[in-house]
Amino acid sequence: MMRQILFIYLTSVCFLNGQNIDENVLHIQQRMETIQTFTANVTLDVDISFVNIPEKEARIEYIKDQETKVFSEDFILIPKKGLDVSMHQLFKNPFITVDRGEELRNGNTYKMVNIIPTDKKADFSIATALVDTIRHRIVEYEINTKKDGTYIVKMSYDKDTAILPDNLEVEFEIERIRIPLKYMGKDAQVDKSTYKSNAPKTGIIYLNFNYSNITYQ
Repeated sequence: MMRQILFIYLTSVCFLNGQNIDENVLHIQQRMETIQTFTANVTLDVDISFVNIPEKEARIEYIKDQETKVFSEDFILIPKKGLDVSMHQLFKNPFITVDRGEELRNGNTYKMVNIIPTDKKADFSIATALVDTIRHRIVEYEINTKKDGTYIVKMSYDKDTAILPDNLEVEFEIERIRIPLKYMGKDAQVDKSTYKSNAPKTGIIYLNFNYSNITYQ
């Protein structure tokens, strides 16, 4: 009897897990986890109404399960989550998913999926992703973090077979980031009155990645 109850319990758990995690999202997670290392030259443009910042350049080095390293003489990334092209922040904690139907963008139809972490240690409460089920990758996600507000990340890929995005557009809530003026860069021109105002402020950064030395598992 005990063995029969245990069998029923395990079967139920497997069934629920299968129902609660979208197979397309799992496929994308597995593809991303095959990436072991890469380096990339990055250019960055910032679109913030009260700041004029010239285009920046940097080099990044990625090693799986380690913090991404950034090398630049004068490079400011706002916010740092913009470098997360591996989408590690979405998948590093256990999660479930909820199918939200389909979404039409630029003539293409994508699956909309909520990604909800089940670990309290996760730094976000929910993310909504647009999934390309044909090319097996995420093209956009909105993530609601617990400390830094909401981010909207849009990704484009130069090749149909590419796993890593070549271009990112990251929209974020500036007041939640609380950026000190000294971190804007030495050549930044800042409208201090607008910067110090309490009005809601958003910013967009545009990043272009030129990859090299990509290794896979």
